[in-house]
Amino acid sequence: MATYVETVKPVVDKTILDLSRRKFRPDPIGGPRYSRMTSIISSAYKRHGQIIERALVERLKESNRFQVWNDKEFMISPAAHNLATNNPSACLKATLPYGEKYRSCQVDLIVYDFSDKSLRSYEVKRGNGDFDAGKQRSILNDLLAQHVLLKSYGEMRGLAVNSAEAKIIFYYGRRSIKAPFSLIGAELDAHFKFDVYGAVEVINDYFREKLYGLLEEK
Repeated sequence: MATYVETVKPVVDKTILDLSRRKFRPDPIGGPRYSRMTSIISSAYKRHGQIIERALVERLKESNRFQVWNDKEFMISPAAHNLATNNPSACLKATLPYGEKYRSCQVDLIVYDFSDKSLRSYEVKRGNGDFDAGKQRSILNDLLAQHVLLKSYGEMRGLAVNSAEAKIIFYYGRRSIKAPFSLIGAELDAHFKFDVYGAVEVINDYFREKLYGLLEEK
């Protein structure tokens, strides 16, 4: 775990440095001190999701069972988009060929498990708040479209894929999408059969310590 921590700590350090340089407009009620704190905290919440994502990627890379990557331009075909939009229940058993592009989405985490030849994609959210109905539909549409394309996607990368599925991680437990498509932080160890949650919490503790130090600066 030491190597993992040293890999992710610089990501936290850069985030803190960026927050320290953030310009803010003092609020008439909050004044300079509390306006600064509010601005920093608000920005920290938004950037924290990326830290959790990077922590998950780097931690899982430490297991020789997994091949781990992300994809900023995962292609959604017209057929996958239409099936996810118009017949969601059919997506659970369907498999479609990957390669045609109607639109694209960013996949935060993709994990191939050599032990059982499974391939899974994950969107990573902090999961400490709720999404509105429109955002929930958009998230679910992306997950279902990925789900039907993922087996073919893996095979195009030269992987032998026995099973494939798309998931979303709501790390702090507020699920905007229900199981079986969603996971929370406390379920990650059992899901991956690997110590993930404790390792991510080491980074969260480091981020919290650095953030509190920044907030207390004059």
